[in-house]
Amino acid sequence: MSVGLVIVSHSVQLAAGVVELAAQMAPDVVLIPAGGMDDGGIGTSLDKVMTALGLADTGAGAVVLTDLGSAVMTAESALEFMGNPDTVLLANAPLVEGSIAAAVAAQSGAALDVVCKAAETALNPVAASPAGGTATALPSTADAGEAGAVTAVVTLINPMGLHARPAAVLAGELGAMDVEIEINGVDGQSVMMLMTLGAGQGAELNISATGPDAKRAVDLVRREVEAGFGEI
Repeated sequence: MSVGLVIVSHSVQLAAGVVELAAQMAPDVVLIPAGGMDDGGIGTSLDKVMTALGLADTGAGAVVLTDLGSAVMTAESALEFMGNPDTVLLANAPLVEGSIAAAVAAQSGAALDVVCKAAETALNPVAASPAGGTATALPSTADAGEAGAVTAVVTLINPMGLHARPAAVLAGELGAMDVEIEINGVDGQSVMMLMTLGAGQGAELNISATGPDAKRAVDLVRREVEAGFGEI
């Protein structure tokens, strides 16, 4: 069982589209859209949000993401009617990027507060952690992070490089490990940060990881990259 997500938007189509996109990266996460008014028009519906909250929380809690200001107020009203349960968190995050980051975190089995934080730091490079590795092991350097970091360099071989799906695979798997990992200077546990790299076929990934699972993280990245993320 994983943390569920409620996507609140003024538009039925926008909420459904965000759910469709996030589901591609988090197939096991419960994603419930709450878009538009009860008649399908533009706006937000208290009843829709409350119903969505009931469906999204299957035991591990739920995170709510919203688009515009009045959607936030609708979500807050729904939570107030429900007695402000501890099992539901309202994220202060961009709707699309936050939803994807939260979904990937939830897919990895992360706890409620971690999933919410993933949404809220989706576009924040400061959330980057030291880095994980692959392929050719390199000696530690000052630039590679703390002394004893596990470092490596690998070359992307799949035709589309580090696009959304491979980024989600890496972020989801690494997010479940006790590791701090950077890939080309960004947080390897953040799907959005990995996607900002724009790393295409033939690009090198410089990886550095510290922590108890550093070697396991490096091995994971190596396997995925050398297998072309199953795309070749």
